Amino acid sequence: METRISIPFYGKKAIRTSDKLLAVYLRVTINGERFEVSTQRYIEPARWSAAAGKAKGSSEEALKLNNYLDVLKAKVYSYQKEIIQEGNSFSKETLRGKWYGLKEHRHTLIAVFRHHNEQLKNLIGKDCSKATWTKYNTTLDHTLAYLKWKYQAQDLDVSKITYSFITDFEYWLKGIQHCNHNTTIKYISNLRKIINLCLKNGWLTKDPFLGFKMSKKEVIREFLSEQEIQALISKNITNVRLRQVRDIFLFSCFTGLAYIDAKRLKRSAIVTGIDGEKWIYTKRKKTDSPTHIPLLPRVLEIMDGYKEHPQCLREDSLLPVPSNAKLNAYLKELADICGISKNLTFHVARHTFATTITLNNGVPIESVSKMLGHKSIKITQIYAKVLDKKLSEDMQVLKQRLSRK
Repeated sequence: METRISIPFYGKKAIRTSDKLLAVYLRVTINGERFEVSTQRYIEPARWSAAAGKAKGSSEEALKLNNYLDVLKAKVYSYQKEIIQEGNSFSKETLRGKWYGLKEHRHTLIAVFRHHNEQLKNLIGKDCSKATWTKYNTTLDHTLAYLKWKYQAQDLDVSKITYSFITDFEYWLKGIQHCNHNTTIKYISNLRKIINLCLKNGWLTKDPFLGFKMSKKEVIREFLSEQEIQALISKNITNVRLRQVRDIFLFSCFTGLAYIDAKRLKRSAIVTGIDGEKWIYTKRKKTDSPTHIPLLPRVLEIMDGYKEHPQCLREDSLLPVPSNAKLNAYLKELADICGISKNLTFHVARHTFATTITLNNGVPIESVSKMLGHKSIKITQIYAKVLDKKLSEDMQVLKQRLSRK
């Protein structure tokens, strides 16, 4: 947008010296906003031309004042040039800063990012989880590495962030760091929160994300079939360690609990529900959402097998869940001896609960969503896929209804 500027001088009648002189003022109007400053010069009212904005006549005094006013006008244009060359917009505030020699506080991306993460750290356990804070710290590390790669710099003024900054960051994540599409979008989404903070505080005037598409690609999530679940259940495992891992994995398959939620589960979380049966009442660590899960017979059997386990008694835990690293290593071994080619993880167990155990057996998606602790059914739709078997059963019901008409 073209900058509209006018630079008139005027005599301020409200401010007169003891000998009735007018104070001459400079007024710079930039896109409708006024910056006014005294020239520190005074003149008799009769010798001032309000229409011309200068002293009347060609006397030495008039020429001297008018020359000085021309110098001030040239000073305004000089400051305008400097401000634009510095990459800033020419405005009332930027001119005022130049005129009075004020040092503007510069807001930089990394400084804002670090301040955000520090606040997030202080809110762990209140408004956010440690996992969320870790994700933003990882994004900060990537941003620092990107700045070094692209600008050979450790920080960048937020006013320099443009659309190309975002698209080049996307390229760097995918092409240099070899992140997949969805992981890249997660990092960029975290960065976007920082950019939004800058926009809301007025440190950035134009949204660099305008026109940037952030849609994720659909991921086919693995889950176990009924046959694979049965292979795990029926396999005779003599190794105590692997048998324990098998039971913990199956516990997640039949409850939908994530690893951290299963590990944190205390015996007090088992309550009697409204139907008189045993339920799990807990909260998801990731979202702090309440989760109420009626317990299936298989879950009760697993729980019963560990009620006297030393670790469970010592920690008042429901199951003796090892560290995530150990568990994942043991799950690979478990998959091999059970003839399962899929990579067994707690994510697979959670997906199995959503798909094979519940939806495939006619449990409404609204109920599945509540048991998984999701805040939106849209999230559940990502986890849960309706199997061909369920589709076939539904179509058989439809065929029977149509045949009776």
